Amino acid sequence: MVDVLPLVEARLNTALGEPDARAAVTFLGTDRIEVLRFQDRGPEGDVVRYATLGMSAHPMADPTAMVADPVQGPRAELVLSVRAGRADTGKVLRPLAVLAASPQVEGVVVVPGASLDVGEPLWPGAPFTSVLVGEPGGLVEDLELDSPMDPVRFLPLLPMTPNEAAWKRVHGAQALQERWLANGTDLRDPSRGSVPLDTPPE
Repeated sequence: MVDVLPLVEARLNTALGEPDARAAVTFLGTDRIEVLRFQDRGPEGDVVRYATLGMSAHPMADPTAMVADPVQGPRAELVLSVRAGRADTGKVLRPLAVLAASPQVEGVVVVPGASLDVGEPLWPGAPFTSVLVGEPGGLVEDLELDSPMDPVRFLPLLPMTPNEAAWKRVHGAQALQERWLANGTDLRDPSRGSVPLDTPPE
């Protein structure tokens, strides 16, 4: 069986550069999850990106399946982008590892459009306790693996305020993303407020 994680790390390094920090978290009964930090000094200002490494070691299994398939099934890693220097986002490492371990711990299959809640602020003082899972293929391209293994998808995480998370449960992920777009919401701002939700969209 091919070791997926070195290939995943190489793909992350190709897309985001060399990480400047990394931390490992191990939960009881799970494999180790690492979180890598990348600095992006682009034209729009400094952005720090956090990517998990370890979630894709095993395919995510349907929680209703009697036996988990060790080869086939969706594989993913999580990527969070925030503007640097505006909040103590370094403390997001453990919440990210918790989310990355959720397929092993809770049998969750993480897919675009899903909400993931950590039950506490993503970092000290953060106005977010949950994230919306975005569509893959933008920042980091899918990593194709040898058949019959599914590709590894790199899923962006979009922090949601509690009001946004509640609104999303009623109206759906696409409607919330349209609100963000219509209002020019900077989803990488670690201290942003909730998007207006009580007025009809433009």
